[in-house]
Amino acid sequence: MIASGWRNRSLIKALVTREVLGRYSGSVVGILWSFFNPALMLFVYTFVFSVVFKARWGVGSGSKTEFALVLFSGLLVFNLFAEVISRAPGLILSNANYVKKVVFPLETLPLVALGAAVFHGFVSLLVWLLAYSSLFGLPHPTVLLIPLVITPLLLFIVGLAWALASLGVFLRDVSQFIGIIITGLMFLSPIFYPLTALPQEYRQMLLFNPLTPAIEMVRDVLYWGRAPDMVILSIYYLATAFIAWLGFAWFQKTRKGFADVL
Repeated sequence: MIASGWRNRSLIKALVTREVLGRYSGSVVGILWSFFNPALMLFVYTFVFSVVFKARWGVGSGSKTEFALVLFSGLLVFNLFAEVISRAPGLILSNANYVKKVVFPLETLPLVALGAAVFHGFVSLLVWLLAYSSLFGLPHPTVLLIPLVITPLLLFIVGLAWALASLGVFLRDVSQFIGIIITGLMFLSPIFYPLTALPQEYRQMLLFNPLTPAIEMVRDVLYWGRAPDMVILSIYYLATAFIAWLGFAWFQKTRKGFADVL
């Protein structure tokens, strides 16, 4: 798995660049849309939750924009997950020419989708940091721990993307099913509410959501200035590394049948 990514790193970089630039080709503003989109969404969340609903997170300063920034930090994680997983079932189907006509490392396609999503996530993070800096001053030093807490999430995403990309070839209903799952996970993750707002019995169930540790840790290092729990982080690394390996192994095992099905 690691050797494949390293061996094809130049190809992955070129395809990620093409995908990011191709998404905005023909538009007047171009790649700046990747900055304007999260900035607009942050403005909308701030207005809706702090002005319309007058929502507060329940702890912290209780400022007017606190809910919007805390909410947006959770959405950074979810949007990264949703962008890749929603596309995963169709990755091979939309690149059938790579299967039939040329010798191509198909296992790089989920990595390319992940790379594009990481770019948009990074831009959204910059928007969040600019908003926080303008409202509250310099961010906490713990913001430097973002790569540490986001890496296991990337392992989980790419492992699941490999599995779904393979399943999407044989079962065309996977893409429809995944759309429902993504919508459900958005509301079953501590994005719009703190984990502590749930009763204890439901709180334990929510911890089985693979996005919950990532959302909580990203929110801790970004907004609350708390370092992640190293025990939970270590377990998260081990679990997601296993999922990544399992997804890659499944993809490599089933790829021999892609050409026959397509």
